[in-house]
Amino acid sequence: MSNLEKHPTELLIGDDDEVLGSERLLVTILAPREVPLGGPRAMTVHRTLPSRERSMIGAWCFVDHYGPTDVRTNAGMVVPPHPHTGLQTVSWLFDGEIEHRDSVGSHAFVRPGELNLMTAGRGISHSEVSTENTTLLHGVQLWLALPDASREVAPFFESHTAAVTTLGEATITVFLGSVAGVSATATTFTRVLAAQLDLPRRTRIDLPVDPRDEHGILVDRGSVTVDGTLVARTELAFVEPGASTLTIETGDDDARLILIGGEPFGEQIVMWWNFVGRTHDEIVAYRTAWQAEAIGSGEVDARAPRFISTHGDPGTPAGHGYTGSPLPAPALPTVRLLPRRR
Repeated sequence: MSNLEKHPTELLIGDDDEVLGSERLLVTILAPREVPLGGPRAMTVHRTLPSRERSMIGAWCFVDHYGPTDVRTNAGMVVPPHPHTGLQTVSWLFDGEIEHRDSVGSHAFVRPGELNLMTAGRGISHSEVSTENTTLLHGVQLWLALPDASREVAPFFESHTAAVTTLGEATITVFLGSVAGVSATATTFTRVLAAQLDLPRRTRIDLPVDPRDEHGILVDRGSVTVDGTLVARTELAFVEPGASTLTIETGDDDARLILIGGEPFGEQIVMWWNFVGRTHDEIVAYRTAWQAEAIGSGEVDARAPRFISTHGDPGTPAGHGYTGSPLPAPALPTVRLLPRRR
């Protein structure tokens, strides 16, 4: 998914971030902000990462939660070809179907229970469109920042059926990393995890986790308490390292949650629009390369990232079968913004 904000904030994250004191609460609630995805009939997404309180959880740097949206009366997902660098996109659906095409020749469908994982590496472009037979669209789009040692890998795409296990009355569907003794097979570059948790009402589970890692719990349905802290629908609970067990309790309704986690990301990154880099100048170079290659604005630099290939129909924009025009990049900020807290 693209970040379609007209004025995306540039985030400098990592080594220069201020270290917060030990008085900070173990569980922090990250409230969502609403972001329209598309035009006048835009689908609204709830974005909890990045936020003012927190920019990353492990390597996770972007969390969008959308739906349930009735696409018969509202716009579905229509995201034109757009670029990515330095990250992995993680697509996970509860309802509906999305068609994915990219510049390395991948053509796949995102469906409930199946992970679509796109590793952008040094540069890729893709489009995402909800299919005609979709009436209800509901899911999450997550991004993982790639560590410096891996961020220049050749781009690739993979799709996997998730692994399912149970813990007490909870059903746990693991689509990245390892949870509750079950491991997913998808490619990762840091220690991370992601899973869907389905819990009946008035249930408690004690979920074992790695105490070295940071964790986040996004509530899709119902409401829960995480270690005694209430988390409402669309909110994301951040849990600091140190906990070996997450105690999750449901209220009077069944609950569906997304659990993410991973080792603290110990590198400085700059994230702007759909790019993850290390410096402001890198972001400028990525934007310039995309505008030149996809929009025809300026000359293509042979040393710059390549976002377009001849896979698919070479006559279509971005070279991967999407029939519309690629998405132009927003204007860059006129000044560098100050570092933010993690």
